[in-house]
Amino acid sequence: GLVLGVYSGEKDEGAAQLTSAGDAFDRLVSGKLRELLSICGPPLKKGKTRVFHGLHQDFPSVVVVGLGKNNAGVNEQENWNEGKENIRAAVAVGCRQIQDLEIPCVEVDPCGDAQAAAEGAVLGLHEYNELKQKKKPVVTPQLHGSAESEAWQKGVIYAEGQNLARYLMEAPANYITPIKFAEHIEQKLRSFSNVKVHVRPESWIATQQMGAFLSVAKGSAEPPIFLEIHYLGGANANDSPLVLVGKGVTFDSGGISLKPSSGMDAMRADMGGAATVCSAVVAAAALKLPLNIIGLAPLCENMPSGKANKPGDVVRAKNGKTIQVDNTDAEGRLLLADALCYAHNFNPRAIVNAATLTGAMDVALGSAATGVFTNSSWLWTHLYEASILTGDRVWRMPLFEHYTKQVTDCPLADLSNIGKYSRAGGACTAAAFLKEFVTASHWAHLDIAGVMSNKDEVPYLRKGMAGRPTRTLVEFAARLSQDSHS
Repeated sequence: GLVLGVYSGEKDEGAAQLTSAGDAFDRLVSGKLRELLSICGPPLKKGKTRVFHGLHQDFPSVVVVGLGKNNAGVNEQENWNEGKENIRAAVAVGCRQIQDLEIPCVEVDPCGDAQAAAEGAVLGLHEYNELKQKKKPVVTPQLHGSAESEAWQKGVIYAEGQNLARYLMEAPANYITPIKFAEHIEQKLRSFSNVKVHVRPESWIATQQMGAFLSVAKGSAEPPIFLEIHYLGGANANDSPLVLVGKGVTFDSGGISLKPSSGMDAMRADMGGAATVCSAVVAAAALKLPLNIIGLAPLCENMPSGKANKPGDVVRAKNGKTIQVDNTDAEGRLLLADALCYAHNFNPRAIVNAATLTGAMDVALGSAATGVFTNSSWLWTHLYEASILTGDRVWRMPLFEHYTKQVTDCPLADLSNIGKYSRAGGACTAAAFLKEFVTASHWAHLDIAGVMSNKDEVPYLRKGMAGRPTRTLVEFAARLSQDSHS
């Protein structure tokens, strides 16, 4: 199969404006492609397709897909590069049509941006069907032509990183327990000589005095794991690393503050933070980024049992601060509190944590963007610029003292794990809580609850867990590595 792009003209008339790959193919078939496109009706709109059979012996089926306007660049209103997004969406649609035709291999027109085309192809074809007997045919996308193979390969690595996060988030919680999660990441990193993986057991967590993390884990029969990954890509092993921290609750029942049963199955993806940051480290290693990165993932389940945290219990975090657990379903911040304290041990250049932390974040931004709370404008700028390129957007949220007061005004302990006005500004009070465990001057908290899953909002992702914003984290790390070279 072959997927080719076509631009829509400025006005809706005139001959189809093909990409350079489309042009070359049209010459190969003596102008038949253009001829067919012109007699098939009006020009193709963005994301719409036409399928032609028997045009060329090497490509029994050719899918032509609309790319929208040529030279669409950064859309200031939308905060993304529209041209790249159009390519991702178009290529994904084209590849899925080839899959529906049960053709095992597809060559993809780079459409002027091979990285975006590769991302569209690899993300668009991904589907979690591990546990089904009837599976869709596997389609292998390849670059059509050889001009942009390096950019294509880069796009494949970015997309495979996000697909790894999608796989981990989508898998049932009885398949991805804390130890299985750690083993899966370890196996992905086995081939890299400059990566060390430490799978820390419960006894180690206890010696680190991570009382907040352990208090959540003790409600479950599954033992907790603290996963620690060191990727040494920098010129010097002693260069300050970028530390990525991810919330790893492999199933969240809410604990004693039990969640409603409707939709609770989606809480198998409550380790989305751990999935995205670990996948970003895997991608960084594959890209050989010249940067040191440490990935940290506290992994456990949040379950209601005779040993579980009770509302009103007070626990002590690694930095000595006491926390009143007023709601056992606000557990992610307890894991992160200890992991953030630990992150400071590495003299980090920056700390970025990701977590499916609050329903309030979903209410605020929906699935349009990841909410970012940060104490560093330098860090924010890098994340924001990365997100414009990836199309997986971020939006800055406030870290006001106003919210800090709502978590520090607590009857029994230094902090409460929920804001005293309960639902008001829930994403902001959660961020204010985390800030109490950070002394680093460059820290960002990404609340990814709203971007956890995809219904139909991102056209190049199928329905299911989204693995967002893995590519933005990878692009951010890539920019940071250039930053350190200049």
